[in-house]
Amino acid sequence: MAEEKIEKETEKTAEVEEAAKPEGESGAEAAVPKDSGDEAKAETPAEEEKPAESEKPAESEKPVEPDWKALYALTLADFDNYKKRAARDREDTYRYAEMDILKDVLPAVDNLSLALANATANKDDPFVKGVQLVYDTLLKSLREHGAEPFDSVGKDLDTEKMEAIATLPSPDVPEGKVSIESKKGWMLKDKVLRVAQVVVSSGRPGGEK
Repeated sequence: MAEEKIEKETEKTAEVEEAAKPEGESGAEAAVPKDSGDEAKAETPAEEEKPAESEKPAESEKPVEPDWKALYALTLADFDNYKKRAARDREDTYRYAEMDILKDVLPAVDNLSLALANATANKDDPFVKGVQLVYDTLLKSLREHGAEPFDSVGKDLDTEKMEAIATLPSPDVPEGKVSIESKKGWMLKDKVLRVAQVVVSSGRPGGEK
C-alpha cells in the first residue's frame, strides 16, 4: 500500500510539472531554449577580414648613368658651331664696319654727279675738269671698299633695293617698270648700302598702247 501511494504521488508531481511547462515545449525542446542557436551564432565571431597585404615598396630604381660619350660629342659640336658663328660675326663686323662712313659720303657723290650733269656744255672748263677728277677719285675709293652703284631704270621694282616715290605715265617704259631714277642705289659687297629712289611707270599716257 505504501508503495502504491508513493507511485501515485510521484505521478501527480510529474503531471503538475508537465502542466506548469509552456505550451509547445516538451522534453528535449523544453531543455533547449529556442534562441540558443541564434545566441550561438551571435557568440560565434564573424570571420575576421584578412588585412590587405601591404604593398611592398617598389625597389628604388638606380639612376641611369648618362652616355658620357654622346654628351661629349654634343658639347664638342656645339662649341665648334659657336666658334664658326663667332668667326662669321667677327668677319661681318670687319667687312661692314665702314658702312656708316661710306653711307655718309654718298650725298657728296650725288652732288658732284648732279653738278657734272648740269655742266655738259662746259666739259673743257678747268673747274669742271677738277670736279670730274674729285668725283672719279671718290668713286674709285668707294669701289676699293666694296661699294658699287647699281642701275634701276627699265627694271622691275625691287622693294629690297628700290623705294618708289611716285608713279607717272611714260611713253617709253612699260607699266610697272622703273622709268626715272632720282637717287642712285648702292651696294656694299652683298648688302644694300642705300636703296634707290625711283619713279615707276604707269604705262603710256592717256591709256595708249
